[in-house]
Amino acid sequence: MLKLNIKNETSRLRAVVLGTAVSNGPTPGIDEAYDPKSLEHIKAGTYPIEADMVKEMEAVAKVLEKYDVKVYRPDQIEDYNQIFARDIAFVIDDLFIKANILPDREKELDAIQYVIDQIDSQKVVRPPEEVHVEGGDVMLWNNHIFIGTYKGSDYKDYITARTNMEGVNYIKQLFPNKIVKEFDLVKSRIEPRDNALHLDCCFQPVGKNKGIIYKSGFREESDYMYLVNLFGKNNLFHITREEMYHMNSNIFSISEDVVISEQKFTRLNKWLRQQGFTVEEVPYAEIAKQEGLLRCSTMPLIRD
Repeated sequence: MLKLNIKNETSRLRAVVLGTAVSNGPTPGIDEAYDPKSLEHIKAGTYPIEADMVKEMEAVAKVLEKYDVKVYRPDQIEDYNQIFARDIAFVIDDLFIKANILPDREKELDAIQYVIDQIDSQKVVRPPEEVHVEGGDVMLWNNHIFIGTYKGSDYKDYITARTNMEGVNYIKQLFPNKIVKEFDLVKSRIEPRDNALHLDCCFQPVGKNKGIIYKSGFREESDYMYLVNLFGKNNLFHITREEMYHMNSNIFSISEDVVISEQKFTRLNKWLRQQGFTVEEVPYAEIAKQEGLLRCSTMPLIRD
């Protein structure tokens, strides 16, 4: 049996689901793009090819194995994108919560059924249909749960709006003893530089008391200030619009002092090293073209 335990983003990682880029399928058509960044690359003819993405994900698997992390990979679905394991489910404490994702991604859950079978069935839950909540929007910080959402009245018109207020309230009911704080995110269907697809596109804690943040990803300054007050301004690394576009806030922590980061994030990686982190650099720029990076392609199951 898998004894799940996730209380924050940075404690020592022991077990994780890492997505796969094998048999990723053909380049989608313009009308099949789920986000503005993929759309941009489809139109430009620069959409990533499978061989490059497989190489990138293998580099991450190697780093995880180096640190003795148990790595689970999804069963292969032919011609299907299974990279972003974070979207389909997430763990809070010892509960495995399945996300109500875009309907045609249901197969991705089936592909990790062999992992779910190792979890106590009473610890696996699925929210009711009207509840939308994706793992990229859910961030744990000990007694806090941060959740990205979109409060605009046009929520249903945005394929980039992935977590609704019903999702926030559902998590509040499941975890009445935690401080659940939602953040209203900036969304765009057409400009990837102005689209925070998930909370981890504009914020993520690192280490014990630090974080990476993109101020303009929040629709309300008060939401941004909440994090500044909680972490302290000097503990937050502020990224630029262009760095947000390249997903600088979407790195992944193996422990409180080890992170996996994209090799081209020079400014961020330098700052992390100055703060005492070991930075394991990997190439991940091709996967980033689909508006997801290291946090998006991992689903932690157990941290110490």
